Amino acid sequence: MNEQAKKDGQENSCPVYKKCSGCQLRNMTYEEQLRFKQIKVDRLMGKLCRPEKILAAENPEGYRCKVQGAFDFKNGKTVSGVYQSSTGGVIAVSRCPINDERADRIITAVKKTALSLKIPVWCSYNGRGFLRHVLVRIAGNTGEIMAIIVGAAENFPSKTAFVNSLLEKCPEITTLIFSVNRSDKMTLGDRCEVLYGNGYIEDIICNKRIRISPKSFAQVNPAQAEKLYELAVKSARLTGKETVIDAYCGIGAMSLMAAEKAKKVYGCEINRSAVNDAVINAKLNNTENAEFICSDSGKFLAEFNEAGLKADVVILDPARAGCDRKFLSELLKAAPERIVYVSCDPETQARDVFFLIKNGYKLKKLMPVDMFPFTNHVECIAVLAKVK
Repeated sequence: MNEQAKKDGQENSCPVYKKCSGCQLRNMTYEEQLRFKQIKVDRLMGKLCRPEKILAAENPEGYRCKVQGAFDFKNGKTVSGVYQSSTGGVIAVSRCPINDERADRIITAVKKTALSLKIPVWCSYNGRGFLRHVLVRIAGNTGEIMAIIVGAAENFPSKTAFVNSLLEKCPEITTLIFSVNRSDKMTLGDRCEVLYGNGYIEDIICNKRIRISPKSFAQVNPAQAEKLYELAVKSARLTGKETVIDAYCGIGAMSLMAAEKAKKVYGCEINRSAVNDAVINAKLNNTENAEFICSDSGKFLAEFNEAGLKADVVILDPARAGCDRKFLSELLKAAPERIVYVSCDPETQARDVFFLIKNGYKLKKLMPVDMFPFTNHVECIAVLAKVK
Protein backbone atom coordinates (compact mmCIF):
# COMPACT_ATOMS: atom_id res chain seq x y z
CA MET A 1 0.00 0.00 0.00
CA ASN A 2 1.44 3.38 -0.97
CA GLU A 3 1.60 6.37 1.39
CA GLN A 4 -1.36 8.16 -0.18
CA ALA A 5 -3.53 5.07 0.18
CA LYS A 6 -2.52 4.81 3.85
CA LYS A 7 -3.49 8.44 4.43
CA ASP A 8 -6.81 7.95 2.66
CA GLY A 9 -7.43 4.96 4.90
CA GLN A 10 -6.72 7.02 8.03
CA GLU A 11 -9.14 9.77 6.93
CA ASN A 12 -11.87 7.33 5.92
CA SER A 13 -11.73 5.70 9.36
CA CYS A 14 -13.46 8.85 10.66
CA PRO A 15 -15.74 10.64 8.20
CA VAL A 16 -16.18 13.73 10.42
CA TYR A 17 -12.59 14.31 11.55
CA LYS A 18 -12.29 17.59 9.63
CA LYS A 19 -15.46 18.98 11.23
CA CYS A 20 -14.64 17.62 14.69
CA SER A 21 -10.98 18.82 14.72
CA GLY A 22 -10.25 16.56 17.70
CA CYS A 23 -7.80 14.41 15.72
CA GLN A 24 -5.59 17.01 14.09
CA LEU A 25 -3.23 14.38 12.65
CA ARG A 26 -5.84 12.00 11.25
CA ASN A 27 -4.44 12.61 7.74
CA MET A 28 -1.05 11.15 8.75
CA THR A 29 0.06 7.57 9.15
CA TYR A 30 1.02 6.69 12.72
CA GLU A 31 4.72 6.62 11.77
CA GLU A 32 4.39 10.16 10.37
CA GLN A 33 2.69 11.32 13.55
CA LEU A 34 5.56 10.01 15.66
CA ARG A 35 8.11 11.79 13.46
CA PHE A 36 6.09 15.00 13.68
CA LYS A 37 6.07 14.88 17.49
CA GLN A 38 9.74 13.89 17.72
CA ILE A 39 10.69 16.91 15.61
CA LYS A 40 8.44 19.16 17.72
CA VAL A 41 10.27 18.27 20.95
CA ASP A 42 13.66 18.44 19.22
CA ARG A 43 13.01 21.94 17.88
CA LEU A 44 11.91 23.23 21.27
CA MET A 45 14.69 21.80 23.44
CA GLY A 46 17.03 19.77 21.21
CA LYS A 47 19.86 22.32 21.52
CA LEU A 48 19.96 21.67 25.25
CA CYS A 49 19.60 17.89 25.20
CA ARG A 50 19.03 15.36 22.43
CA PRO A 51 15.57 13.82 22.97
CA GLU A 52 15.30 10.07 23.26
CA LYS A 53 13.17 8.22 20.71
CA ILE A 54 9.48 8.89 21.32
CA LEU A 55 7.69 6.08 23.14
CA ALA A 56 4.97 4.94 20.74
CA ALA A 57 1.58 3.58 21.76
CA GLU A 58 1.00 -0.10 21.10
CA ASN A 59 -2.66 0.62 20.33
CA PRO A 60 -3.05 4.12 18.84
CA GLU A 61 -6.81 3.64 18.33
CA GLY A 62 -9.52 3.18 20.95
CA TYR A 63 -7.35 4.41 23.83
CA ARG A 64 -9.46 7.22 25.32
CA CYS A 65 -10.96 6.00 28.60
CA LYS A 66 -12.42 9.40 29.50
CA VAL A 67 -15.03 10.54 26.99
CA GLN A 68 -17.53 13.40 27.03
CA GLY A 69 -20.62 13.29 24.87
CA ALA A 70 -22.51 16.54 24.39
CA PHE A 71 -26.20 16.81 23.46
CA ASP A 72 -28.07 19.41 21.45
CA PHE A 73 -31.48 19.78 19.81
CA LYS A 74 -31.20 21.41 16.41
CA ASN A 75 -33.08 21.24 13.12
CA GLY A 76 -35.78 19.23 14.86
CA LYS A 77 -33.42 16.40 15.85
CA THR A 78 -31.50 15.32 18.95
CA VAL A 79 -27.78 14.98 18.28
CA SER A 80 -24.95 13.68 20.44
CA GLY A 81 -21.24 14.06 19.83
CA VAL A 82 -18.31 16.40 20.29
CA TYR A 83 -18.73 19.92 21.67
CA GLN A 84 -16.64 22.57 19.89
CA SER A 85 -15.82 25.50 22.14
CA SER A 86 -14.79 27.62 19.15
CA THR A 87 -18.29 27.50 17.61
CA GLY A 88 -20.33 26.58 20.66
CA GLY A 89 -21.94 23.78 18.67
CA VAL A 90 -22.13 19.99 18.80
CA ILE A 91 -20.71 17.89 15.97
CA ALA A 92 -22.74 14.68 15.65
CA VAL A 93 -20.45 11.68 16.30
CA SER A 94 -21.71 8.20 17.12
CA ARG A 95 -18.36 6.40 16.97
CA CYS A 96 -14.95 8.02 17.47
CA PRO A 97 -11.95 5.83 16.50
CA ILE A 98 -9.79 7.01 19.41
CA ASN A 99 -12.49 6.47 22.06
CA ASP A 100 -12.97 3.25 23.97
CA GLU A 101 -15.88 1.66 22.13
CA ARG A 102 -17.74 1.06 25.40
CA ALA A 103 -17.86 4.80 26.11
CA ASP A 104 -19.42 5.61 22.73
CA ARG A 105 -21.97 2.84 23.23
CA ILE A 106 -22.99 4.26 26.63
CA ILE A 107 -23.34 7.80 25.25
CA THR A 108 -25.64 6.51 22.51
CA ALA A 109 -27.65 4.56 25.10
CA VAL A 110 -28.06 7.71 27.23
CA LYS A 111 -29.48 9.57 24.21
CA LYS A 112 -31.86 6.74 23.32
CA THR A 113 -33.02 6.41 26.92
CA ALA A 114 -33.74 10.13 27.17
CA LEU A 115 -35.68 10.08 23.90
CA SER A 116 -37.73 7.04 24.93
CA LEU A 117 -38.73 8.74 28.20
CA LYS A 118 -39.30 12.12 26.49
CA ILE A 119 -36.62 13.80 28.62
CA PRO A 120 -35.79 17.05 26.79
CA VAL A 121 -32.19 17.56 25.74
CA TRP A 122 -30.52 20.94 25.96
CA CYS A 123 -31.13 23.26 23.00
CA SER A 124 -28.28 25.71 22.42
CA TYR A 125 -30.54 27.90 20.27
CA ASN A 126 -33.10 28.84 22.95
CA GLY A 127 -31.27 27.78 26.10
CA ARG A 128 -33.94 25.30 27.15
CA GLY A 129 -33.97 21.60 27.94
CA PHE A 130 -32.49 19.32 30.57
CA LEU A 131 -29.87 16.82 29.34
CA ARG A 132 -26.59 18.66 28.61
CA HIS A 133 -23.83 16.06 28.40
CA VAL A 134 -22.52 12.78 29.77
CA LEU A 135 -19.02 11.94 30.99
CA VAL A 136 -17.87 8.31 30.82
CA ARG A 137 -14.75 7.09 32.64
CA ILE A 138 -13.42 3.58 32.19
CA ALA A 139 -10.78 2.00 34.43
CA GLY A 140 -8.37 0.49 31.91
CA ASN A 141 -7.21 -2.49 33.96
CA THR A 142 -10.24 -3.32 36.13
CA GLY A 143 -12.94 -2.49 33.59
CA GLU A 144 -15.02 -0.53 36.10
CA ILE A 145 -17.12 2.18 34.43
CA MET A 146 -18.45 5.49 35.73
CA ALA A 147 -21.11 7.43 33.85
CA ILE A 148 -21.97 10.98 34.92
CA ILE A 149 -25.21 12.51 33.64
CA VAL A 150 -25.05 16.32 33.55
CA GLY A 151 -28.35 18.20 33.57
CA ALA A 152 -29.36 21.85 33.50
CA ALA A 153 -31.59 21.69 36.60
CA GLU A 154 -31.89 19.92 39.95
CA ASN A 155 -35.14 18.23 38.97
CA PHE A 156 -34.21 15.10 36.96
CA PRO A 157 -37.31 14.11 34.93
CA SER A 158 -38.26 10.42 35.20
CA LYS A 159 -35.05 9.82 37.16
CA THR A 160 -35.84 6.33 38.46
CA ALA A 161 -37.09 5.12 35.09
CA PHE A 162 -34.03 6.60 33.38
CA VAL A 163 -31.61 4.83 35.75
CA ASN A 164 -33.36 1.46 35.41
CA SER A 165 -33.60 1.70 31.62
CA LEU A 166 -29.97 2.80 31.12
CA LEU A 167 -28.60 0.08 33.40
CA GLU A 168 -30.66 -2.48 31.53
CA LYS A 169 -29.11 -1.31 28.26
CA CYS A 170 -25.59 -0.97 29.75
CA PRO A 171 -25.14 -3.42 32.66
CA GLU A 172 -21.37 -2.84 32.45
CA ILE A 173 -21.80 0.54 34.21
CA THR A 174 -20.60 0.11 37.80
CA THR A 175 -21.58 3.55 39.08
CA LEU A 176 -23.98 6.20 37.78
CA ILE A 177 -23.87 9.82 38.94
CA PHE A 178 -25.93 12.97 38.38
CA SER A 179 -24.52 16.51 38.38
CA VAL A 180 -26.06 19.90 37.62
CA ASN A 181 -24.32 22.46 35.42
CA ARG A 182 -26.10 25.65 34.42
CA SER A 183 -23.11 27.19 32.64
CA ASP A 184 -22.13 26.81 28.98
CA LYS A 185 -18.91 25.01 29.90
CA MET A 186 -18.47 21.23 29.60
CA THR A 187 -17.85 20.80 33.32
CA LEU A 188 -19.43 19.10 36.30
CA GLY A 189 -21.39 21.02 38.89
CA ASP A 190 -20.43 21.48 42.53
CA ARG A 191 -22.56 18.57 43.73
CA CYS A 192 -22.57 14.99 42.47
CA GLU A 193 -25.52 12.74 43.38
CA VAL A 194 -24.87 8.99 43.29
CA LEU A 195 -27.72 7.26 41.45
CA TYR A 196 -26.19 3.78 41.42
CA GLY A 197 -23.02 2.11 42.73
CA ASN A 198 -20.30 3.52 44.98
CA GLY A 199 -19.84 6.90 43.32
CA TYR A 200 -16.28 6.11 42.24
CA ILE A 201 -14.28 3.56 40.27
CA GLU A 202 -10.99 1.83 41.07
CA ASP A 203 -8.18 0.93 38.69
CA ILE A 204 -4.80 -0.80 38.95
CA ILE A 205 -2.01 1.55 37.82
CA CYS A 206 1.58 0.32 38.06
CA ASN A 207 0.48 -2.34 40.57
CA LYS A 208 -1.21 0.29 42.74
CA ARG A 209 -4.93 0.25 43.47
CA ILE A 210 -6.18 3.72 42.63
CA ARG A 211 -9.57 5.24 43.40
CA ILE A 212 -10.96 7.80 40.94
CA SER A 213 -13.83 10.08 41.97
CA PRO A 214 -16.03 12.09 39.55
CA LYS A 215 -14.11 15.38 39.85
CA SER A 216 -10.58 13.95 40.12
CA PHE A 217 -8.14 14.06 37.22
CA ALA A 218 -6.94 10.80 35.65
CA GLN A 219 -5.01 10.26 32.42
CA VAL A 220 -7.16 9.43 29.39
CA ASN A 221 -4.73 6.78 28.07
CA PRO A 222 -4.10 4.31 30.92
CA ALA A 223 -1.68 2.07 28.99
CA GLN A 224 0.63 4.96 28.11
CA ALA A 225 0.14 6.56 31.53
CA GLU A 226 1.70 3.53 33.19
CA LYS A 227 4.76 3.80 30.96
CA LEU A 228 4.97 7.54 31.58
CA TYR A 229 4.81 7.15 35.38
CA GLU A 230 7.39 4.36 35.37
CA LEU A 231 9.83 6.47 33.32
CA ALA A 232 9.30 9.53 35.52
CA VAL A 233 9.82 7.75 38.84
CA LYS A 234 12.80 5.81 37.49
CA SER A 235 14.36 9.12 36.36
CA ALA A 236 14.20 10.39 39.95
CA ARG A 237 16.93 7.82 40.81
CA LEU A 238 15.61 7.20 44.30
CA THR A 239 17.68 5.17 46.78
CA GLY A 240 15.43 5.14 49.85
CA LYS A 241 17.06 8.14 51.54
CA GLU A 242 15.36 10.98 49.67
CA THR A 243 12.58 13.40 50.57
CA VAL A 244 10.40 13.87 47.49
CA ILE A 245 7.81 16.49 46.61
CA ASP A 246 5.24 15.48 44.00
CA ALA A 247 3.76 18.82 42.95
CA TYR A 248 0.43 18.73 41.09
CA CYS A 249 0.12 15.14 42.34
CA GLY A 250 -3.51 14.53 41.36
CA ILE A 251 -4.84 11.28 42.84
CA GLY A 252 -1.32 10.31 43.92
CA ALA A 253 -0.29 7.55 41.50
CA MET A 254 3.30 8.79 41.05
CA SER A 255 3.54 9.72 44.74
CA LEU A 256 2.75 6.16 45.77
CA MET A 257 5.25 4.75 43.27
CA ALA A 258 7.95 7.12 44.52
CA ALA A 259 7.14 6.25 48.15
CA GLU A 260 8.28 2.67 47.50
CA LYS A 261 11.81 3.95 46.86
CA ALA A 262 12.00 7.15 48.92
CA LYS A 263 12.20 8.02 52.59
CA LYS A 264 9.29 10.48 52.52
CA VAL A 265 6.93 11.83 49.83
CA TYR A 266 4.83 14.97 50.03
CA GLY A 267 2.08 15.18 47.42
CA CYS A 268 0.54 18.59 46.73
CA GLU A 269 -2.65 19.22 44.77
CA ILE A 270 -5.18 22.08 44.65
CA ASN A 271 -8.12 19.84 43.67
CA ARG A 272 -9.76 18.78 46.95
CA SER A 273 -11.49 15.76 45.39
CA ALA A 274 -8.16 14.49 44.03
CA VAL A 275 -6.46 14.94 47.42
CA ASN A 276 -9.23 12.99 49.12
CA ASP A 277 -8.68 10.19 46.60
CA ALA A 278 -4.90 10.33 47.13
CA VAL A 279 -5.29 9.92 50.91
CA ILE A 280 -7.57 6.92 50.36
CA ASN A 281 -5.18 5.49 47.76
CA ALA A 282 -2.32 5.62 50.25
CA LYS A 283 -4.43 3.56 52.67
CA LEU A 284 -5.50 1.13 49.95
CA ASN A 285 -1.82 0.45 49.20
CA ASN A 286 -0.60 0.47 52.82
CA THR A 287 1.70 3.41 52.10
CA GLU A 288 2.66 5.19 55.31
CA ASN A 289 5.47 7.46 54.09
CA ALA A 290 3.32 9.56 51.72
CA GLU A 291 1.53 12.69 52.94
CA PHE A 292 -0.96 14.64 50.82
CA ILE A 293 -1.73 18.35 51.14
CA CYS A 294 -4.51 20.32 49.47
CA SER A 295 -2.89 23.60 48.46
CA ASP A 296 -1.64 25.70 45.59
CA SER A 297 1.77 24.25 44.69
CA GLY A 298 3.59 27.58 44.91
CA LYS A 299 2.09 28.30 48.34
CA PHE A 300 2.95 24.82 49.57
CA LEU A 301 6.57 25.13 48.42
CA ALA A 302 6.85 28.54 50.11
CA GLU A 303 5.61 27.08 53.42
CA PHE A 304 7.88 24.07 52.96
CA ASN A 305 10.88 26.34 52.50
CA GLU A 306 9.92 28.62 55.40
CA ALA A 307 9.73 25.58 57.68
CA GLY A 308 13.37 24.84 56.86
CA LEU A 309 12.59 21.51 55.22
CA LYS A 310 14.72 20.07 52.42
CA ALA A 311 13.57 18.28 49.27
CA ASP A 312 16.05 16.11 47.40
CA VAL A 313 13.80 15.50 44.38
CA VAL A 314 10.80 17.39 43.01
CA ILE A 315 8.43 15.72 40.55
CA LEU A 316 5.99 18.01 38.81
CA ASP A 317 3.19 17.38 36.34
CA PRO A 318 1.36 20.70 35.87
CA ALA A 319 -1.58 21.50 33.62
CA ARG A 320 -1.06 22.53 29.99
CA ALA A 321 -0.30 26.13 31.02
CA GLY A 322 2.85 24.99 32.84
CA CYS A 323 4.23 26.46 36.07
CA ASP A 324 3.69 30.03 37.23
CA ARG A 325 6.61 32.23 38.27
CA LYS A 326 5.77 31.95 41.99
CA PHE A 327 6.11 28.18 41.91
CA LEU A 328 9.36 28.29 39.91
CA SER A 329 10.84 30.88 42.29
CA GLU A 330 10.02 28.73 45.30
CA LEU A 331 11.37 25.68 43.46
CA LEU A 332 14.72 27.46 43.09
CA LYS A 333 14.71 28.24 46.82
CA ALA A 334 14.03 24.58 47.59
CA ALA A 335 17.06 23.73 45.41
CA PRO A 336 16.42 20.00 44.91
CA GLU A 337 19.23 17.92 43.44
CA ARG A 338 16.91 16.61 40.69
CA ILE A 339 13.74 17.84 39.04
CA VAL A 340 11.52 15.51 37.00
CA TYR A 341 9.19 17.68 34.92
CA VAL A 342 6.30 15.87 33.20
CA SER A 343 4.34 17.97 30.71
CA CYS A 344 1.53 17.60 28.17
CA ASP A 345 2.68 20.78 26.40
CA PRO A 346 6.38 20.89 25.41
CA GLU A 347 6.09 24.60 24.56
CA THR A 348 5.24 25.72 28.11
CA GLN A 349 7.62 23.06 29.40
CA ALA A 350 10.44 24.51 27.27
CA ARG A 351 9.70 27.98 28.69
CA ASP A 352 9.95 26.69 32.27
CA VAL A 353 13.02 24.54 31.54
CA PHE A 354 14.86 27.54 30.08
CA PHE A 355 14.07 29.49 33.25
CA LEU A 356 15.48 26.69 35.42
CA ILE A 357 18.60 26.40 33.26
CA LYS A 358 19.26 30.13 33.64
CA ASN A 359 19.09 29.65 37.39
CA GLY A 360 21.45 26.78 38.11
CA TYR A 361 20.08 23.61 36.50
CA LYS A 362 21.16 21.47 33.57
CA LEU A 363 18.83 19.51 31.32
CA LYS A 364 20.03 15.90 31.44
CA LYS A 365 17.32 13.95 29.63
CA LEU A 366 14.26 14.42 27.41
CA MET A 367 11.80 11.55 26.94
CA PRO A 368 8.76 12.19 24.70
CA VAL A 369 5.80 9.85 25.11
CA ASP A 370 2.92 9.59 22.65
CA MET A 371 0.03 9.77 25.08
CA PHE A 372 -2.50 11.11 22.56
CA PRO A 373 -2.20 9.43 19.13
CA PHE A 374 -3.85 11.22 16.18
CA THR A 375 -3.73 14.57 18.02
CA ASN A 376 -0.90 17.10 17.87
CA HIS A 377 -0.32 16.82 21.63
CA VAL A 378 2.77 15.10 22.98
CA GLU A 379 3.74 14.30 26.57
CA CYS A 380 7.37 14.82 27.54
CA ILE A 381 9.53 14.11 30.59
CA ALA A 382 12.40 16.52 31.22
CA VAL A 383 15.00 15.56 33.83
CA LEU A 384 17.12 18.34 35.30
CA ALA A 385 20.02 18.21 37.73
CA LYS A 386 21.37 20.99 39.92
CA VAL A 387 24.73 22.31 38.73
CA LYS A 388 27.32 21.73 41.40
